Amino acid sequence: MSRIFGPIRQSGYVVKDIHAALKHWTNVLGVGPFYFAERTRGTDYCYRGVPSMAECAIAIANSGDLQIELVQPLDHHPSMFRAFLDSGREGPQHVAYWFDTPAKMDAIISRAKASSYEIAQSGYFGVDGRFVFLTTDEGYTGTAVELSEVCGWKAELFRTVAEASRDWDGSDPVRTMKRPS
Repeated sequence: MSRIFGPIRQSGYVVKDIHAALKHWTNVLGVGPFYFAERTRGTDYCYRGVPSMAECAIAIANSGDLQIELVQPLDHHPSMFRAFLDSGREGPQHVAYWFDTPAKMDAIISRAKASSYEIAQSGYFGVDGRFVFLTTDEGYTGTAVELSEVCGWKAELFRTVAEASRDWDGSDPVRTMKRPS
């Protein structure tokens, strides 16, 4: 567990071909089912402090308590995901830490900023699903840190994904991600 952020809840992979990645994760690794959004854009999305219209495909599944996220940038608008692919990399890009209230997340953001982290990307996934990606100028260009509010419908979605993975028999490996009812 991170002494700064708490337990890692998600491992995020940036991929060039999300359909190939889904096939690998479900067929080769046996992880699933994945909940897939073919095209999504964050609300109030900013990259390096500048608004961006970046869109991406996203798929999430659980392997035990760890959520796996696959992200494919769909355009050339600025984002950490596009920058990652453009640098010649593909694969693990971030780890995410989850918070159930805005106040808890704000406290961690303040503490992180005091420890040389800066906000590189931010926005909302849905109405109540704020996310912030942090980087540091320490020279290491590896794994980014995502802080994510997991409350409201986003929390419902994540519960649905986690429950579906328990005792998954391999059927219906890729499902449509939609707002829980």
